[in-house]
Amino acid sequence: MEDIILLSHGSGGESTRKLIEEEILKYFGNELLNELYDSSIFEASGKLAFTTDSFVISPLFFNGGDIGKLSIYGTVNDLSVMGAKPLYLSVGFIIEEGLTFNEFRQILQSMKSASKECMVKIITGDTKVVEKGKGDKIFINTTGIGIIEEGMDWRGRKIEEGDVVIINGGIGEHGLCIMLQRLGIKTDAEVKSDLAPLNSLTLPLLKISNNIKFMRDPTRGGVAGVLNEIAQKHNVEIEVEEENLPIKPWVKSASEILGIDPLYSANEGKVVIIASEKDQDKIMNFLKNHPQGKEARIIGKIKGKGSRVYLKTRLGTRRILDPLKRDLLPRIC
Repeated sequence: MEDIILLSHGSGGESTRKLIEEEILKYFGNELLNELYDSSIFEASGKLAFTTDSFVISPLFFNGGDIGKLSIYGTVNDLSVMGAKPLYLSVGFIIEEGLTFNEFRQILQSMKSASKECMVKIITGDTKVVEKGKGDKIFINTTGIGIIEEGMDWRGRKIEEGDVVIINGGIGEHGLCIMLQRLGIKTDAEVKSDLAPLNSLTLPLLKISNNIKFMRDPTRGGVAGVLNEIAQKHNVEIEVEEENLPIKPWVKSASEILGIDPLYSANEGKVVIIASEKDQDKIMNFLKNHPQGKEARIIGKIKGKGSRVYLKTRLGTRRILDPLKRDLLPRIC
């Protein structure tokens, strides 16, 4: 019989000690985490960014990643789009009794590899176990801390008419991949999540251009959701060119089958950028020469004052891209 995690692994006794020391520390161990104090003590100076996130995706393992990799990349990306160099993470596991050790170890290994890739350390955490039927295998909560170096904080730069809207690649891939897999629809190898870390892209980009005025990773709510937030917060009208949207053929087909507009589908390796038109060539040249920006496109412009987002169709007509009114894709991150 396959070994599984039991309620006793969350009781605080010997089973908990073994779970932490023989499993978790085996993958995450470092000089700060290994102390196993109630808090991790570290030094930092300068402007800090602080973020938190929770991950409840179903299925746990999907084409292009898993909940472990998603939890690390997702937290790193939230820091990176703010111009922060990710430093430290906390990780909290809420595990349902019955999760196999094999599944748990796959998740831990994935998180270890992702952390190493992103050059961040997991320095504190927590583990709880709930009764069978009171969870869904495993949920993960994270917190991230990063440092914002001089000149990397884009906040306060005014978004103006003529500014361009840029995306670093194909849209809608993560959300549609998850839905297809959840529904049991067989797909080709090309159908996979765009899950990827953004720190190697956003941080060097901010160093070459001081005319980047906004960055955000368009996860839940997709690109349309982010653009509506910008329009409403900054009182601007945004026009998106349908012809310029980078949409892979499989995404287009899946969106037609599922009735989901790719503009509202979640992404996990993309960044929406608002920048001054005068720097667009410099930015696009950088993106096109980066592995995660080869499919980058300028997809729209700031048209002036307002609070709406419009899609200019291939026919030349315009339609409103409203904010998302309902949850199209539950538990996609």
